[in-house]
Amino acid sequence: MGSGTTADAVAEVWRAESARLVATLMRMTHDLGLAEEFAQDALVAALEQWPKDGLPSRPAAWLSAVARRRAVDYFRRVETSRRTSEAARHQLAEADAPDLADAVDQIEDDVLRLMFLTCHPTLAPDTRAVLTLRLVGGLTVPEIARAFLAKEAAVGQRISRAKRTLQESGATLESPQGRERQDRIADVMAVVSLIFNEGYTATAGEGWFRPDLCREAIRLARMLAEQAPHEPEAHGLQALLELQASRMPARRDEHGRAVLLESQDRSKWDHDLIQRGLAALDRAERLGRPVGPYVIQASIAACHAHRRSFAETDWTRIAQLYDVLTTIRPSPVVDVNRAVAYGRAWGPDAGLRILSALDREGTLAARLS
Repeated sequence: MGSGTTADAVAEVWRAESARLVATLMRMTHDLGLAEEFAQDALVAALEQWPKDGLPSRPAAWLSAVARRRAVDYFRRVETSRRTSEAARHQLAEADAPDLADAVDQIEDDVLRLMFLTCHPTLAPDTRAVLTLRLVGGLTVPEIARAFLAKEAAVGQRISRAKRTLQESGATLESPQGRERQDRIADVMAVVSLIFNEGYTATAGEGWFRPDLCREAIRLARMLAEQAPHEPEAHGLQALLELQASRMPARRDEHGRAVLLESQDRSKWDHDLIQRGLAALDRAERLGRPVGPYVIQASIAACHAHRRSFAETDWTRIAQLYDVLTTIRPSPVVDVNRAVAYGRAWGPDAGLRILSALDREGTLAARLS
């Protein structure tokens, strides 16, 4: 196996398993910095050994075993209290399962807990996004820096400060219940949405569109939906991102200029993403639980995805969905899009009446200020 092929294999395994590995190590060591360090040690070992020895039959288990050995070695060296050291080594030794899946079975939502941690309320939203990409997404600092068009040193410092903030606040892997759980899942979804939107319509740099960041957000959304299968909004978020991303191949012309939805060649849309998005939306609706803004927005996106041309769009249905959306997540963008949908469904005067009503109430001006 060539070194390039092996490096690609390592990267693929790392992206798929790093979140579980870090989460499991975090639960065992109770230290985020150490958990990431041991996981990174395993990654370095794979990059050194796999090109020489070949890809192991169970790559995830190989990484897990190496990381645990690094942890055991560390606790043997550290000059801490004997009781703490012995307890940590005992816990790590007991967790020496033959595969990561066995360890994950002990606490099913380790990855979700890691998402809760990286999106902790003590962190600013943009810092949550960076830390989530690092620890849950498995991206390197250079990859994150390129994605956000930032300097590597600045990204590295932000990650270090975030870890320090979490440590000082006493934050740990946790599984909140009830209303707090809903709030924390909402925080995670907001971060994933922020990452996607930064890629879909970049807020900085010359490039207004960064597909790699969109694809990473979709991967995180899929992961969240898998970890929170009974949450309609998690599936709704996945559906929304899949459906929006399906338009990416048609969003630019041959000169790199933006192509509006009305003029896009829908034959260029990614129909695999459309099917995945519609399936996620169906899962959200079949749960039979109250839905929120992500499911509603995904339903709007589905109205476009179901039609072969802009002219065939069911604008009446879209206008009705915007009526719902404006009551649960009002914003200037929703107001304007609702007016556009009314204009498309029932004529320009209908749309103008929506805008006029908002103007009389001072609602639109207040939201835009």
